[in-house]
Amino acid sequence: MSETEVVGDKQTITCLGEQFRVYIDRDRIQERVTELGRQISEDYAGKKPVLIGVLNGAFMFLADLMRSISIDCEVDFIKLSSYGAQKITSGVVHELKKIDAEITGRHVIVVEDIVDTGLSMSYLMEKMSSHRPASVTAATLLHKHEATKVDINLKYVGFKIKNLFVIGYGLDYGQLARNYPDIYILDEEVDA
Repeated sequence: MSETEVVGDKQTITCLGEQFRVYIDRDRIQERVTELGRQISEDYAGKKPVLIGVLNGAFMFLADLMRSISIDCEVDFIKLSSYGAQKITSGVVHELKKIDAEITGRHVIVVEDIVDTGLSMSYLMEKMSSHRPASVTAATLLHKHEATKVDINLKYVGFKIKNLFVIGYGLDYGQLARNYPDIYILDEEVDA
């Protein structure tokens, strides 16, 4: 038996023995990603930004975001770890893969799946700035604003959410559930 199982009409899934329900559906996600792509296209008109996706979680958001951007842009990836297989960040950021792109003098957009404490994004913004880009800004699909511990400027935010554990659309639980097109929360969590 699989560790992730769809129940009924995909409104509910079970992952690693825990029940999750749809929190943000695929249509709303795509609508918002398209809006963000349009905004980035307007803000960077006449420029060719480099989007730096944070692996593994941001790959799905980044792919859809790039398809929504109507100007020339490039992509690269960096890989960090602060979660492991846990539901809560450890607070310690480890760099597992460096970027390959030359970003000096370039316009850089760091693309994350989720910002909670802000420690990883703060680390990334500082790291990118050390390469002397023309500009560096941040885009995230989800922002857990109540969990943020450091002051960071998130220019492009898909959704502000409460401090909930979320999976799907690139977000995982023990490396599972990234493949689902909707975003799910634990069934017992209530978003007031």
